[in-house]
Amino acid sequence: MRTINDFNFKNKKAIIRVDFNVPLDENFNVTDATRIEAAKPTIDKILADGGSVILMSHLGRPKGVEKKYSLEHIVKKASEILGQTVYFAPDCIGSDAEKAVSALEAGQILLLENLRFYAEEEAGDVAFAEKLASLGDIYVNDAFGTAHRAHASTTIIAQFFPVEKCFGLLLAREIESLNKVLKDSVKPVTAVLGGSKVSSKITVIENILDKVDHMIIGGGMTFTFVKALGGKVGNSICEDDKQELALEILRLAKEKGVQIHIPVDVVAADDFSNTANTQIVDVREIPDGWEGLDAGPKSLENFKKVILESKTILWNGPLGVFEMESFANGTIELGNFIAEATANGAFSLVGGGDSVAAVKQFGFEDKVSYVSTGGGAMLEMLEGRILPGIAAILE
Repeated sequence: MRTINDFNFKNKKAIIRVDFNVPLDENFNVTDATRIEAAKPTIDKILADGGSVILMSHLGRPKGVEKKYSLEHIVKKASEILGQTVYFAPDCIGSDAEKAVSALEAGQILLLENLRFYAEEEAGDVAFAEKLASLGDIYVNDAFGTAHRAHASTTIIAQFFPVEKCFGLLLAREIESLNKVLKDSVKPVTAVLGGSKVSSKITVIENILDKVDHMIIGGGMTFTFVKALGGKVGNSICEDDKQELALEILRLAKEKGVQIHIPVDVVAADDFSNTANTQIVDVREIPDGWEGLDAGPKSLENFKKVILESKTILWNGPLGVFEMESFANGTIELGNFIAEATANGAFSLVGGGDSVAAVKQFGFEDKVSYVSTGGGAMLEMLEGRILPGIAAILE
């Protein structure tokens, strides 16, 4: 796996695919700069070598050129984080981009305009990719969040750099961290899968059953399993058409010697609201008109024991509706258990939109081994797929 550490960038122009698809407020201020910060080590290394950097990214889902999706909005924040002026090209191909690139000196940074202002980007257009490629001497992919898309700037462009292509430090670390769970894990391995639907996690479950010793199932998925096993789930979220599938997962897990842990009690509410009346009930006996919105204390005790005995932990999805304070306790406690296991030497990987949001909200970022930056890309890797953006560098 070739990374930027295998190259010297002196007097080279590195064209880097970054993921600067960051959230903006109504005044176009960046509200979460995590993705820009994550790209800094790669950019710093290239500049330290005496190279220059051309950054390309998308922002949002524009329909053609839309000013509100201009990457110009993030120049100020990017300059602040990277510690120097980030120059901006008002286009990503054509004469404006070429002029800006030719004016670029060693040690300088240029950000190209939004790639998705061109439909050719998402279409994986070869001619568009070739125009992007003509701007740089070495291609670096450091955008894990888009590595599962065969777009012009993430995959197709690599064919114009048969040798001069590599992974950035962020993307390399993402691959290494996932491999620590999927290929080189230290046992016992525990996967915590939360979220509302079994259907959205089925391929992940099927792929990782061969790789884990324990699987904790939480969140709304719980109730499909509980109902399939004959329990009463009241008004809890439940995929009735996936009950056979839930039983099949349990059967497969048993066959493979994987222990599945489902909540035994829940915090039930009489309304989907932070101010609802609540009670702790057996997960199989949720009264009519009530719904389970968080894991209960006995469940958490069970989960704690499993996690503290684990050496490798994957956390994908919360245990309850953590966005509401009344139902955040299960997810917070889970974070505490994983932090404790990590402090004791376990490797812990957190990924997937909701769990990453929870980790940030409750301050666990520095207490786990790695927080993945790519939701969809991470899920596809967990499903056992080869991501096109990764394959293109390895070819």
